[in-house]
Amino acid sequence: MPNILSDLISIQSQKHADRTAYCIKDKDEWKPVTWNNFDLMVSYAANALALLGIEESDRIAVFSQNRHEILISDFASYRNRVVPVSIYSTSSYEQVSYIINDAGTRVIFTGDQAQYRMAHQVQKQAGHAFTIVTYDNVTRDKDDKTTLSWDEFIALGKSAAESTVKTVNDRTTHALDTDIATIIYTSGTTGEPKGAVLPHSCFNAAMLIHRERLTMLSDNDTSLCFLPLSHIFEKAWTYFCLYSDIVVYINTDPHDIQNSIKQVRPTCMCSVPRFWEKVYTAVQEKLMNMRGPKKWLASAAMKAGKKRNLHYHRLGLKVPRLLEWRYRFFEKHVFKPIQKAIGVENGNIFPTAGAPLSPTIVEFFQSCGINIIIGYGLSETCATVSCYPTTDYIIGSVGTTMPEVQIKIGADNEILVKGPTVMSGYYNKPKETAEAFTADGWFRTGDAGKIDAEGNLTLTERIKDLFKTANGKYIAPQALESRLGEDKYIEQVAVIGDKRKYVTAIIIPAFEALKEYARKKHIKYKSIEDLIKNADIKAMLQQRIDKLQAKFAGYEQIKKFTLLPQAFSMESGELTNTLKIRRPIITNRYAKVIESMYA
Repeated sequence: MPNILSDLISIQSQKHADRTAYCIKDKDEWKPVTWNNFDLMVSYAANALALLGIEESDRIAVFSQNRHEILISDFASYRNRVVPVSIYSTSSYEQVSYIINDAGTRVIFTGDQAQYRMAHQVQKQAGHAFTIVTYDNVTRDKDDKTTLSWDEFIALGKSAAESTVKTVNDRTTHALDTDIATIIYTSGTTGEPKGAVLPHSCFNAAMLIHRERLTMLSDNDTSLCFLPLSHIFEKAWTYFCLYSDIVVYINTDPHDIQNSIKQVRPTCMCSVPRFWEKVYTAVQEKLMNMRGPKKWLASAAMKAGKKRNLHYHRLGLKVPRLLEWRYRFFEKHVFKPIQKAIGVENGNIFPTAGAPLSPTIVEFFQSCGINIIIGYGLSETCATVSCYPTTDYIIGSVGTTMPEVQIKIGADNEILVKGPTVMSGYYNKPKETAEAFTADGWFRTGDAGKIDAEGNLTLTERIKDLFKTANGKYIAPQALESRLGEDKYIEQVAVIGDKRKYVTAIIIPAFEALKEYARKKHIKYKSIEDLIKNADIKAMLQQRIDKLQAKFAGYEQIKKFTLLPQAFSMESGELTNTLKIRRPIITNRYAKVIESMYA
């Protein structure tokens, strides 16, 4: 079949012309970009790549925070049968250098000044020549005579001769589904990154199976692009939105998401669990502070919402008339105000994946009429392996498999995947590729899980994260970390216990919430370090942790914890670019802190 991505923008331009394809933010105003303008810019960029000497199957890199030029660069690459490689905007020099050299990229598009400067440093020492194109108007280094600005790059393509246009058109015409669409480098919680090779056949299949599964979507939907476009989840989702005539609003600053979501009020938005954990704690705080009739109303609303949405609507059952009437009353007076405060009152679905999200939080939002769709996928599977179906999904699971995708449970309860969306292998890594697949072609996910009789998949642990205490008991740290993430005073958690007598944790508090608690309780302190050492603070957190982990077995529970005065970060190497903790680095860096909990 023809490659969907190769000529998607030109086909959509012919169909929709002056309709809006996506919107970009200019200060506080969202400006539409039509399909015609999108197609024109992709044409200019495609011509420019050809004029820079880029050949079919060459690799280019995109190293930038979210912005609409990324989409133009990607689709210009597809017209040339060229492979765009995404680099997270927060990547370190070592990561950028590794990816550029491993992929052998011929052009790198950069965003801000820091990204340009890093790319230029890599350029001086790389084992091959490449051109830098800057999306932002940066100040070029004095010794830099080759970098192009985005405007210069587009102008180059705009002035292209007819022969160049023909070259690009011929490349598009001869594109094959075996061509590599992109290489997604894994974050690497252990070891160096590996580039998952996703041919166009993976995206062809992903577009079709998502359309088959997500029947609730239409061209009336709008999506807010929040996660990095370097993340396969957001990249594949945004492509799907463009394919499905869903207008995409591109948020360029992740720190501004609370403002953007209230301006756009989207019907859809991909996110990771941490977003909903923070929203949950904020809403819970407001509900806890209610008094009198308001508190009663909120409590009654939650009971009605849970009964209606989880006991009937979730199961595809007809809602009793009286319950439906009660729910509509509470929807108007309780749930809509909550939804409006978040910015999701127009919500259709909110796909969420990347890490476990506590069932308590999922139930809460579903009860409030916020349709969080939990899913599971990997870079190596072109994102979605499974997600909640429209009805009969099991909270605590990650849903049922997508059409055309197969899963089974292998040795050590490992989830194995086979299907048209699975990668062809790791770039330049034949040994790792061979290890990633079983002898009969199933991809080894590295995640453990179980499948029930109805086909619902439940994750139990990340196999590499699973550890055994000195008493021989297995611990799945992510389950504990997810549970503690519900608490408003806890920002980040790293559970420790491998070959230890008992389980401990390093905890990063939510500092602003902790300061507010200290103010209310008249706890005096001179610094954050002083605050986290306070006995009353520790006792309060101990009580909350004990309550949160009460349902865990005794040997699974955290016996001691240490509070740190600064958060884990990507810059320090403690978090991956997808915000997963790098356990080996944390246990090594905080070895003395950890040992003190076992003294």
